[in-house]
Formats: sequence, C-alpha cells, structure tokens
Amino acid sequence: MDLFSTVAKDHLPLAERMRASTFQDFLGQEHLIFPNSPLLRAIETNSLGSCIFYGPPGTGKTTLANIIANKTNGHSVKLNAVSSGVADAKKVIDESRELLSLYNQKTYLILDECHRWNKAQSDSVLGAIEKGEIVFIGTTTENPYANMTRAIVSRCKIYEFKKLKDQDIIKGLKKALLDKEKGLGLYNASISNDALEHIAFVSNGDLRAALNSLEIAVITTPPQENSKINITKKIVENVTNTKTLSIDRDTYYDVLSAFCKSLRGSDVDAALYYAFRLINAGVDPLIIFRRLIVHSAEDVGLADPNALVVATNALVAFEKIGIPEGFLLLSEAIIYVSNAPKSNSVLTAMNLAKQAVKTNPDDSVPAYLQDQTFKIEKQGQNYLYPHDYEGGWVKQQYLPDGIKNERFYFPSLNGEEINIKIKKEGE
Repeated sequence: MDLFSTVAKDHLPLAERMRASTFQDFLGQEHLIFPNSPLLRAIETNSLGSCIFYGPPGTGKTTLANIIANKTNGHSVKLNAVSSGVADAKKVIDESRELLSLYNQKTYLILDECHRWNKAQSDSVLGAIEKGEIVFIGTTTENPYANMTRAIVSRCKIYEFKKLKDQDIIKGLKKALLDKEKGLGLYNASISNDALEHIAFVSNGDLRAALNSLEIAVITTPPQENSKINITKKIVENVTNTKTLSIDRDTYYDVLSAFCKSLRGSDVDAALYYAFRLINAGVDPLIIFRRLIVHSAEDVGLADPNALVVATNALVAFEKIGIPEGFLLLSEAIIYVSNAPKSNSVLTAMNLAKQAVKTNPDDSVPAYLQDQTFKIEKQGQNYLYPHDYEGGWVKQQYLPDGIKNERFYFPSLNGEEINIKIKKEGE
C-alpha cells in the first residue's frame, strides 16, 4: 500500500472503517441472514445468482454485497450508477469473461444506487447476467419494481432490507467505541447509556448515520483532566441537533398508542392533546403525520376517502412551510380524521385478500381474463367488455375458479360506504 492509500484509509469516515467484512460482524436483517436461510445457503454453496438489495440507507446493503463477494472468493468490482455508464459496464464484462475462462473465477458487479441507471445502461449488462458471465448485485434505496427497468428486475432476485433495530445500532456503536484498530478505541472515550439510546433513536435504523454522530461527538469533545472523553446525553443532543426526548421509551410508545386510539375513537380533543404532548417531548412531527395518514386509511377508509387526501396534503404542505405555521396543518388534519366516519373495511379486505393468496397462490386466471396478445389460440371470446353494457358494468366472474365465491371487501354502513354497500347488494 502506498503513502497516499495509507493516508486516505486513515481519513475514512468511521462508518466506512467499521464496515463488516464477515457474517459474524454483520448486524440486522435476521429475516434474510439466519442459520440455513435460502440466501445463506446460496452464498455458502457459491450458487447465488444476480440480485438486488433494496431498503433504507445504512441498513447493510453494500456491506452484505461485499461480504458475499469475499465469501465466495469472487472478483468484485464496485461501481456507482451516478458516475458510471455503458463503457464501465462493458469493461467489467470483458474482464469477467477473461477471469472466467482462465481461472474459473466469478465476477461480482456491485452497483450502488442501481436505480439511477437508464434503460441503455441496464441493457448493457443483460446478456452477461443471462450467460452467468457476471453476478450482478444492485443496491438501492428505491423500490426496484417502480424505479428500474423491468428487463433487469426480472433477471434478479429481490431482497428487501429493513431498518436496523435500536439494539443493533447500539451494539455497532459500542463496538466502534472499543475498536482500537478501525474504530475510536484510541480516544479513551466512554458514553452514557441514555446518550447511546438517543443516537440509536434519532438515527432511525441507519447505522451509518449513528456512527457518523458518534464519531463527531468523540473527536469534538475535549478530554477531561484524566485524559478520558465522556460523551453525555447533552453532547449527543448538540451533535445530532435533535432534542433528547423528555419522556422515556415506554411512555413514548404509550402516548403514541393513545394518539392512534383517540383518532380511531373520534375523540378530537384527546388526539390533539397526545399529538402535541409528543411534539413537546421532542418527537419529530413527521412521525405523527405518518400515523395520521395510516389511520386515515385503516380506520376511516372509504367511509370518507377525503380523509386520506387531507392527511397526505397536510404532510406535503407541512414539509414546505415548516414550523410553527405547519402545526396548523397538522391540527386541521387531526381534527378532520378524528371527526370523519369510521370504517375498517379496507384493513379487513386487505387481510382477507392476503390470506386468500397464501391459501390459493397458484389458482389459474380464468381463460377469458388472460392476456391474449401472444397466444396462438385465442381464448378471450367469452370476455364481457363492461363498456358494452348499460352503466359500464356486467356481472362476470373475475376470481379464479377455486375462490370464485369468496368476498374480501364488506362495506360498512358508515359515511360514504353506505352507497357502496347499496350498490354491491343490488348487483
């Protein structure tokens, strides 16, 4: 390693230095990495195909991709979709063919921010993926089904990453604080438990953000007379620029639960009280907005579809206007959702439909509903085109034969849903 590389390594951010290199050090994603899991078996047997890791930032997507490449003794090439293009991809493919033919060594193309590649860039690797000349591992914070070309998504296994739990974040912070080789162990620093918990909470499942906060706290805090650096709750509060919650964790969840139940129970005064009690304690108003939007669908639903519109638009306006005026928008949305007629028919319908899919995952689509574009034998002659009938509706079976008489959505007698109920009963 040359002098420049050594200096560059020394100046790497803590999050980069502490990046896990083995499965033993990898934090979180227990739904993907557990003993004898399909993903782990594929890696250990060197049979992993091209895949896409997507989920929130700082959850280990790129880290796991690097571990996989190292574990399988493959040649890994890392590109960023923002700064790379077709020429870079072709160079990787040419090198991979040579390595495969001479040494039977796989090449792993790790592409960060893979959703940023356009169709031409994505198409440039399709052939190599299909032939097994490269193993493509894309990482992205965006849903690949909505933000990537279908051609490349269809050739990859999709793995969804989830936010890290607070205990995982705290474990990573403690390790970084003690590690004398890659972490902050040489600083002789200690941190209080409430400060650790605050960093974990405000990082919102992002280990990278948590480690960055810890690093700033340690290197900017002067040592005491005993040469020891003590990181307190107040120091962390200043570093993260967030107020430490003035309520404990259990109380936070209790008050948030009370807010949600007050919305469901149509108690405007209680919903407003609990919302501003949370805000006064230092809770991000966006958390309250998210719960409000969810409950406008879960507890109001089609009894008043406008509740979802009001709640969502209030969030958009709040993000543009800010505080304190934005609290007016939050209050209006809370009052509207609280006063709206209630129905949980959307929630019930969703759960029943999901259960039906689990029970009958492979029932055939009725022939007359199937896509006829590329079929040699046309089977659509029995399809009834609704617009040919009065009112744009005609009675017709749409569910598969195995569940043709199932019902998932049951309109309530509340609000606007009573009109839907009358219409469905008249069919």
